[in-house]
Amino acid sequence: MASSTRIEVGEGGVPLVLLMHFRGNLDYWDPALIDALAEGRRVIAFDNTGVGGSSGITPSTVAQMALDAIAFLDALDLAQADILGFSLGSFVAQEIALIRPALVRRLVLASAAPQGAPGMHGWAKWVIDSVGEPEVVPAKVLDVFYTQSPESRTAGEKAFGRMFSRAEFDAPTTWQTRQAQYDAVSTWGIPNFSLLERVTAIQAPVFIANGDSDPMILPRYSHLLAGLIPDAEIKIYPDAGHGFLFQHHEEFAGDVKRFLDRA
Repeated sequence: MASSTRIEVGEGGVPLVLLMHFRGNLDYWDPALIDALAEGRRVIAFDNTGVGGSSGITPSTVAQMALDAIAFLDALDLAQADILGFSLGSFVAQEIALIRPALVRRLVLASAAPQGAPGMHGWAKWVIDSVGEPEVVPAKVLDVFYTQSPESRTAGEKAFGRMFSRAEFDAPTTWQTRQAQYDAVSTWGIPNFSLLERVTAIQAPVFIANGDSDPMILPRYSHLLAGLIPDAEIKIYPDAGHGFLFQHHEEFAGDVKRFLDRA
């Protein structure tokens, strides 16, 4: 398999593996969230094939991304893990749970939608224009990840400050990664009602979360997903866009830890 860059913090318990959003590398995980999640457990974040500092070519399907992630976990000799997937990472997390059910103990899906949901075929033009151009403009990313309220925008600026204050940085994602990942996102969103049934086979307990104003993965898709997966839990965080888990990092981390630690 391709060599993968990763970060590991914390120790103890079943490892929690993090799967990143569209165009994101390790730098885009908020250290405040990582530190909160790592209290009492091992947390692993990594660049999947072709992303950031990892070798190989980024695949253009969610299914192959899931197989690559499984290969990474196999290389770490992880027989079981908790999985937290964010945005595109939540699509990959669903596939991992379907391809290898025994690997996934519990599943956290942040800003998530099921495959085949009508209206999910690509993002609104202003959204992809904001996050999909060759040069990433932080102000435009803030418009997608946070709301226009002073509280949300300030939280976003603070999160950006935490993300990009590290001593060492990951390799930036390439245009090939951008194109392949958006192909995967668009294919995932081709309307197909029969594909919605797939997630009913997920066996692991599932916690679904989103922001109430997420313009990338509208909250209704997270509600749809929660309705399809047996006994799934869902929480919608207020005054929050796509970056709700960074804006509400303390609350979200607490909710995740309670879900993972539940008997």
